[in-house]
Amino acid sequence: MNTHLDDLLARMHHLEAELEAELTRRRGEIEFVIENRRVQFAQEVLHLQRQNKVGLWRFLAQSSLAAVLTAPVIYAGFIAFAVMDLFVTVYQAICFPVYGIPKVRRSDYIVFDRTDLPYLNAIEKFNCFYCSYGNGVAAYLREAAARTEQYWCPIKHARRMVATHDRYPRFFEYGDAQAYREGLERLRRRYDTEASADDPSGPDQRP
Repeated sequence: MNTHLDDLLARMHHLEAELEAELTRRRGEIEFVIENRRVQFAQEVLHLQRQNKVGLWRFLAQSSLAAVLTAPVIYAGFIAFAVMDLFVTVYQAICFPVYGIPKVRRSDYIVFDRTDLPYLNAIEKFNCFYCSYGNGVAAYLREAAARTEQYWCPIKHARRMVATHDRYPRFFEYGDAQAYREGLERLRRRYDTEASADDPSGPDQRP
């Protein structure tokens, strides 16, 4: 039984919970509420934030020529992100029900709320919108790909990988044929990362 791995995963999730609690506490220091998915700041906070807003002409004057010239190249990525967004949505709508894989909820990964910040000008808000969309689509794709990998090939690589997805630690060890054959169907039915980390009968263990 790989109890050491279970302990490490449990500690990791505990630290993630502590981090989220600390972030929530720090958010509370800046007074705002969310109503109908829109952020509303307290009036005094709103006033202070507006004082830190940089006007459009001043913002453009402070921008380097290189930044202005490369901006169209950056924004051209929107086409690729939009195509990938559409593909992932159609892909999981068609394929995931066939294999019993739960669909990734798009709204959990693509979030637009930084445009509500009053200290951002129109260009900065657009940049934040674009970055939110691009990184959101990337995370959306990553989770859909991770669930696909968990179903079809949940085996760790022999070489170390940088920045693996959250499901990777529960994959079978490279070369452990017995664990793979005995636990594949069980792992294919488990998509709750936290539950699998806390459950002592995880897929890395022999039945």
